Amino acid sequence: MPVPSNLFKAALKSGQAQMGCWVGLAETYAAEITATAGFDWLLIDCEHAPNDLRSMMDQLRVVEASDSKPVVRLPIGDTVLIKQFLDAGAQTLLIPMVESKQKAEELVRAVRYPPVGVRGVGAGLARASRFSAIPDYLQTADREICLLVQVENRAGLAALDGILTVDGIDGVFIGPSDLAADMGHIGDPMHPDVVAAVMDALARIKAAGKAPGILTTNQDFARTCLELGALFVATAIDVTLYAAAIREAARHALQLRES
Repeated sequence: MPVPSNLFKAALKSGQAQMGCWVGLAETYAAEITATAGFDWLLIDCEHAPNDLRSMMDQLRVVEASDSKPVVRLPIGDTVLIKQFLDAGAQTLLIPMVESKQKAEELVRAVRYPPVGVRGVGAGLARASRFSAIPDYLQTADREICLLVQVENRAGLAALDGILTVDGIDGVFIGPSDLAADMGHIGDPMHPDVVAAVMDALARIKAAGKAPGILTTNQDFARTCLELGALFVATAIDVTLYAAAIREAARHALQLRES
């Protein structure tokens, strides 16, 4: 049994744009429903959603069983957490708030085994190796790990050129909401200054040979980002989709009572 091929990483390397959705309801059943929708990739969020290692792993299982490719966002770029999430079977990680080349280099070491990295060697008892059913897991795992880093404030943008020189970073995600807040435009990710900064960053990422990524529910801006070369683009969030739909359903129900 070989190490599972990381189809998301392969798609990015081949330049195939991947369209995704944020999964933040922190519920396996809801994740399974979302996995039937047809998105290329789904982001299981452990930063702003109430997920822990076990709930992430449960959702990872149902997404892996679908045609959508799972990406997992950690709450922080901590080496211990990275080890646990990789051992649980996540192959594509998105790490928030990367603000320096040094941090990017640290993250690359965290996802790789010695001697090139510092990932703890304990996969024999972990889901990632299919509980030792993959005999050469330790020798082959590194090549299928996809490491994405988030640049989402002015410090990160200032360090972006350095981050882009780090071998082992597969893609850079620009977080427009946090960037807007840091630029003094909190709640307004479509402010012209923020949009200009995002577009400039995406172009620099593409020029450096890394995969650019973005989350935006603005369809026109998503199209613009794709035209700039963005390769992993999320255009929907399950929480906001459900909230909007259920509120609209309640509004219609109340109107029926009043009519």
